[in-house]
Amino acid sequence: MLNIENSALIIIDFQEKLVQATAKYGTEAATNMAKVARAANILNIPTIITEQYPQGLGNTVFDIKYSINNMTETIEKSSFSAMLEPDFAEKIKTLEKKQIIIGGIETHICVLQTVADLIKEGFEVYVLKDACASRNKKEYKVGIDLMKQYGAKITCVEITLFEWLKTSKHPNFKEIQALIK
Repeated sequence: MLNIENSALIIIDFQEKLVQATAKYGTEAATNMAKVARAANILNIPTIITEQYPQGLGNTVFDIKYSINNMTETIEKSSFSAMLEPDFAEKIKTLEKKQIIIGGIETHICVLQTVADLIKEGFEVYVLKDACASRNKKEYKVGIDLMKQYGAKITCVEITLFEWLKTSKHPNFKEIQALIK
């Protein structure tokens, strides 16, 4: 089960053009990811954002950018797996967190390859199924299925938030609960 003390959040390529390309599906995933990003901010869970070729695909969408704090690092990448980017690989290791919560666009490409490499490096990976998107629903489903076969735990926003809290007596319970109402 997830623990605040051992968690880090990775937000993969929720960029303007990619969200648009995944239509309503991508917008919903971005809204869900923004909720998790706000919760991570409230709970002081470190967060890393990646942007795939931002010159062509744009920057991270406003709703997510608005949800993070100034400690969140954004790393530009050209590799599909963020782990192939030296800055990302170094940053994720320096966080000294074992549980990686991840979501992004596109599920079957950048999220899948990053998840596979994180698992190979010994991380416990939790994929936010409702904070992932692909242009094609079939590819999205195959991506989710493959990540599960690789050993990732498939989860969703509400499960993650309540696993982090553990109890309704958590000092941030009402604040986190308000994110999903």
